[in-house]
Amino acid sequence: MTSSMVRDAVKDNLLTPQNSALVIIDYQPAQVQSINSMDRAQLVKNIAVTAQIAKAFKLPVILSTVNVKSGQNGDTIEGLKNVLGDTPSCDRTAINAWEDKEFYQAVKAAGRKKLIMTALWTEACLTFPTLDALKEGYEVYPVVDAVGGTSKIAHKTALKRMAQAGAQLTSIAQLACELQRDWNRKETAPAFLQIMFDAGIFLKM
Repeated sequence: MTSSMVRDAVKDNLLTPQNSALVIIDYQPAQVQSINSMDRAQLVKNIAVTAQIAKAFKLPVILSTVNVKSGQNGDTIEGLKNVLGDTPSCDRTAINAWEDKEFYQAVKAAGRKKLIMTALWTEACLTFPTLDALKEGYEVYPVVDAVGGTSKIAHKTALKRMAQAGAQLTSIAQLACELQRDWNRKETAPAFLQIMFDAGIFLKM
């Protein structure tokens, strides 16, 4: 057995539990119901799995909603709230979360330069903060199978725009494997495996 290379977990060019944070924007009932780029039930399952990964690896989580306090919108969907527990939420009126002071300060306070970004819709509430974060020197990783748009073409076009601007597209399985990286990381390996089994990504033999 070869020994693992020692790499700085904060300066690593890949995602690590020490250099990244998860951003979750607008997973609310009305937004979920407007998604037409993928199956909505699968979307709900996928964002919950993404949050489970973040919790397993103890990533900072920045959660945001839009127009809950005004009474115009419902709060974060129950399945996701159950995973996130007492994670505080930044409620705002701006479509672009990056323009909200509380959200912006929460991202800054997390102290991570790699942002794993999820939001509904892909073409608006994901694209706009992604572009702004990139401009400020952050690395942004949209999770393509945990986000959705109002149509397939809107979703695909938004992903293309973000990638062209420098965002690094990722997926749930890639995200989990990148954070785990080594089976010798025994403190997270059991949770990593269980999440992958429960999500149907790994199959028990």
